[in-house]
Amino acid sequence: MPSEENKERIIRVVEFGRVVLHYGWIPFIIYVGYTRSNPQPSLIKLISPLA
Repeated sequence: MPSEENKERIIRVVEFGRVVLHYGWIPFIIYVGYTRSNPQPSLIKLISPLA
């Protein structure tokens, strides 16, 4: 049975993981799409759709 200290540590790690996943998911998908596309678009066209 985990102690209270270990339970709190696990809860903190899970909450941190949720925040990282929440804010990192869309940039990760954009990065994967950018690196896997052929031909790779220029970075300015990726950032600004009007360029």
